[in-house]
Amino acid sequence: MDTRGGRNIDPADQWVLDPETGDYRLQEGTGDAPAATVPAQGGRRARREGERRSVPEPDEGGSGSGTGGGTRRGGAVRSRKAKRSTKRKVLMWTAGTLGFVLVAGSAGAYLLYRHFNGNISTVDVGSAGNKNATSDDAVNILVIGTDSRIGLGGKYGDAGSVGHADTTILFHVAKDRSNATAMSIPRDMVTGIPACPTKQKDGSTETIKGTPKATYSPRFNESLGQEGRDPGCTMRTVTALTGLPVDHFILVNFEAVKTLSTAVGGVPICLTHDIDDTDERGQGSHLRLPAGPHTVQGEQALQFVRTRHSLKNGSDLDRIDLQKQFLSSMIRQMKSGDTLTDPRKLFKLANAATKSLTVDTGIGGVDKLTALAKDLNQVDPEHITFTTLPVVDNPAEGKNHRTVVVDETRAPALFAALKNDVSLTEVEKKPTASDAKLKGPKADPSQVRVTVYNGGGPQGSAQTTLEWLQNTKGVPHSTNGGNAPEGQQDRTTLAYAPGQADQARALAAMMGLSASALHPGKDGSGAGTDMTLTLGRDFKGPGVPVTAQAKPPADVPQSQADKNVCVG
Repeated sequence: MDTRGGRNIDPADQWVLDPETGDYRLQEGTGDAPAATVPAQGGRRARREGERRSVPEPDEGGSGSGTGGGTRRGGAVRSRKAKRSTKRKVLMWTAGTLGFVLVAGSAGAYLLYRHFNGNISTVDVGSAGNKNATSDDAVNILVIGTDSRIGLGGKYGDAGSVGHADTTILFHVAKDRSNATAMSIPRDMVTGIPACPTKQKDGSTETIKGTPKATYSPRFNESLGQEGRDPGCTMRTVTALTGLPVDHFILVNFEAVKTLSTAVGGVPICLTHDIDDTDERGQGSHLRLPAGPHTVQGEQALQFVRTRHSLKNGSDLDRIDLQKQFLSSMIRQMKSGDTLTDPRKLFKLANAATKSLTVDTGIGGVDKLTALAKDLNQVDPEHITFTTLPVVDNPAEGKNHRTVVVDETRAPALFAALKNDVSLTEVEKKPTASDAKLKGPKADPSQVRVTVYNGGGPQGSAQTTLEWLQNTKGVPHSTNGGNAPEGQQDRTTLAYAPGQADQARALAAMMGLSASALHPGKDGSGAGTDMTLTLGRDFKGPGVPVTAQAKPPADVPQSQADKNVCVG
């Protein structure tokens, strides 16, 4: 809110209709300075079909009734509009919240909608992504920083480089929006790249052949750009690697870092030692900064996130630590009151964000990006944790370390934590609707009817569970269904009819199932029929609780978005 003149003014109310021109203008604190205007749709300045309208940036200034000849008429308009509530508001700013993914929040405005919408570039990734912008489930967004030099005039090296996945972060937001984890994926990690269908310019689909993992290749960054791979290929690679479905991607280039950091007025960072990032061959980011706190923007911000030669090991893993600090600070800056209540900054941020980003078609519009930003705004920066996919030096390279491989002792625990929405910070879980499924009366074991299928447990799990239920738990109406007809699945599930809720609660208590494992049907009493228990990969044996992981994995380095720490 603006507080000029001692009043709280909604930024949306600073735009008023000029009855003489038919245009909307941003009111100034006094009536003396010229005001920025935006043509009204359908007015005499509205753009002709096919033309692109240039929308002026809002000027600095407050909101007031104005002076001179326009006071009486403008004041009457404002008075009538105030009585009509928000229905007659011309402009509604929606604040920036998804700071981590650099779009943070798009300023959603009716008059500016078509302008911002025209800025956004999209890629159709087909089945690799989610067609819906928001979800009631957990959300996984892949942020890809490309090192493409196309259109940059050779300023940063090879002008024809199509770019690879130079910096990649999987942003996982818990289902209840209580926490989020941002996991960096090292670009030089050796991993397989699956086959990938890509949309061509003529509308056809071309499937790019996958590349299996070998001793030294391929590297993860080759999942984008190489052989014509698009961001959907990177999404599929991450899913194959982690087991997590990726809903959306956001692709940023060098210019995005420069324009967004400038739009928010600079990003505060802190260094533990002096940085001079130019090696003996003249390569590097060319950043020169003394130790201590700084605020970087534009070209210097880009240099900061590209720096690695002058760091401890001169590696991509060291650079990831700098990027974590930059993004954490960006979140704080974007969610600060200075940004969210300043129309000029909001306009700059929204314009820079929509011009600088390429996204999947599922979020390819201002309305969709705004909906996503509002959804993810529920996560407090205190509970946004940055970490890195656990890796080790590639043992096949000996002492000549150029690549890394997944650390098979630590990575699985982190992947499991993400799948089960386990926060890496201490956070109070919000109660969910599914929790109610475990509350209520339980049927007597003799009344429980269930067919057991093996959908990922150890061999013979269906039979051993059947015997355990009948001989130990007193469930005579249980049957071995063999292998699950739908194939294998990660989690154990129990499907039942609404009329079998008491049976489901009884069986869940015996098996140690969490509320998320229970899947009630929409109709039917279930009388005389069996529930369906499908044992997933998380099943360890009858009597062993099959519940979501309750503790975060140990030995995983992490930092929180609300903490300002020095790195380097």
